[in-house]
Amino acid sequence: MVKRIVVGAHYGLRDWIAQRATAVFMVVYTVLFAAAALGLPEMTYDTWSGLFGGGLVRFFTFLFFLALFYHAWIGVRDIYMDYVKPVGVRLFLHVVTIFLLVGYAGWAAQILWRL
Repeated sequence: MVKRIVVGAHYGLRDWIAQRATAVFMVVYTVLFAAAALGLPEMTYDTWSGLFGGGLVRFFTFLFFLALFYHAWIGVRDIYMDYVKPVGVRLFLHVVTIFLLVGYAGWAAQILWRL
């Protein structure tokens, strides 16, 4: 009998589930948003402002972007861990990616609440 000793942080399953959950949320949001956008009487600035005028649409849109950025972080981090072997380079890429994704989240918040 082989006794397997599992060590480590066990991030794999948690990240796999998180990536699938964010993907499901993004698909549901995309379908609902497409239905709402196609249901607009015309594609003008006023109708788009009306669609985003409610706090609920802005909130779920911001959640969409947060889910997108977290989903991207998991994927890119895994690519770095698999293919970038020098630890210093990998750490540098992780830090740059984190700063970019957090910056994108702030930019998305600024755009959504600027209307």
